[in-house]
Amino acid sequence: MIVLILLLATQTLLAQQPRIAVAGISHESNSFNPARTTLEDFGWPPKLDRARWAEEASKSRSTVAGYVEGAKRYGLELYPTVIVGATPKGPVAAEAFETMSRELIRQLRQAPKLDGVLLALHGAMVVENYPHGDAELVRRVREAMGPKMPIVVTHDFHANVAPEIVRDSTALITFKENPHIDTFERGLQAARIMADTVRGKVRPTQALAKPPMIYNIVFQYTKRPPLLPIVEETRRLEQNPKILAASVAGGYQYADVPQMGPSVIVVTDNDPALAEREAKRLSDMLWESRHQLKLKLPDAAEAVRLAKASDKHPVVLIDMGDNIGGGSAGDSTFLLNELIRQKAEGWVVVIADAEAYHAAARAGIGGAFDMEVGGKTDRFHGSPVRVRGRVKSLHLGHYIEPEVRHGGGRYYDRGLTAVIEAEGSTRDLENLLVLTTRRSSPNSLHQLISCGIYPERQKILTVKGAIAPRAAYEPIAARIIEVDTPGLTSVNPTRFTYRNARRPLFGLGPE
Repeated sequence: MIVLILLLATQTLLAQQPRIAVAGISHESNSFNPARTTLEDFGWPPKLDRARWAEEASKSRSTVAGYVEGAKRYGLELYPTVIVGATPKGPVAAEAFETMSRELIRQLRQAPKLDGVLLALHGAMVVENYPHGDAELVRRVREAMGPKMPIVVTHDFHANVAPEIVRDSTALITFKENPHIDTFERGLQAARIMADTVRGKVRPTQALAKPPMIYNIVFQYTKRPPLLPIVEETRRLEQNPKILAASVAGGYQYADVPQMGPSVIVVTDNDPALAEREAKRLSDMLWESRHQLKLKLPDAAEAVRLAKASDKHPVVLIDMGDNIGGGSAGDSTFLLNELIRQKAEGWVVVIADAEAYHAAARAGIGGAFDMEVGGKTDRFHGSPVRVRGRVKSLHLGHYIEPEVRHGGGRYYDRGLTAVIEAEGSTRDLENLLVLTTRRSSPNSLHQLISCGIYPERQKILTVKGAIAPRAAYEPIAARIIEVDTPGLTSVNPTRFTYRNARRPLFGLGPE
């Protein structure tokens, strides 16, 4: 009888699914942007319906969607807590960080008994009083949950990984791809590691290696050298059952913090020597590729001349200095000014300018438009440019991306939007200025298609990004030209004064 009771109790325990909390405060913070990121930017307070959370999360291909799928595959019960994010901007205000982190910890402590925590973080969050905000958040979670609680963290490819976050987490995984089209897979991988850890199948040990360099964002495209063979090597390493995860993060050069730069994290099953050896080897591969990182891009005037001279279209001009996904203003005018000055034809420019949108809305569809646009947020992104034309259309600003693009997102909102048909347009070649009331990264062609603009019919498309737009634009582009424009995300580090980054760093001065 006693044996039967023990057997039934054991079967009951085995049938129970481990309960894993899901949490995340995600932000990519540009140290050079003077505008602080506030609670409002995070949409605080968050609205969480735990009953429908998993269903809603599954509609995208995000990291959290990977957690949800992983829970189904590996028998986990997920318990969502605080999961918020904000569009990249300046450092997170101290008060905002304290409010969000306190609430996250409160919900973790008040949750039903937990067996682990999955944390979806960016890895380049800078807080006013914490240079490595993600590391501080993980430290607080570790302190609250105790030394034995499994904590598995996922990071963006642009993470600046600090040693403290590796110390305080059980396993750390970063995206492999840039553009980030593997977000779902990394969430799935994190869930698998968590499931095996809580069931005692593996005992993660991890090592961090950081070569002393900046890996300029221009070269962070993982589908071509120099990063392609290094990323492929991480995939090869993960075929070894002793290696649970091998990650290479390119780093984020606009966060002026001590641990700025690329990182390698290798997670093994109870083999710290293997983790350290392979992390160092991958780090050495990054270092050896440094001589391929020679920065030579055209400025705005030259880029527009090259686009006009092209006999194949559309030509995509990437406005690197106004990379919205890197924390810039979204209203840079350097390329717009050159397109008008050089009398280019068939161009499209998207500018975040609420004032100009409202002027267009007052004029109404078909009404005349004549005002200065852009260059209004700060002094870094050019002066306002006079645009004359007529209002072609007005839009609510919501759109859907049905494919897997950068970040795996599905639902987007660029805010109330107006399309201006600018002077110089013809029936066959329109010059189109898209005015939005919110900054919206150009990760989807539907940013334009939802406005009735067919990108493949235009001659010149401008996008305010870096590597991220390639997933959407490469399939239709005849040529992509990266442009060395000024701005808070200028690719040239000499435009900035770094005060906190460790030295020496290759790419930030003499080798």
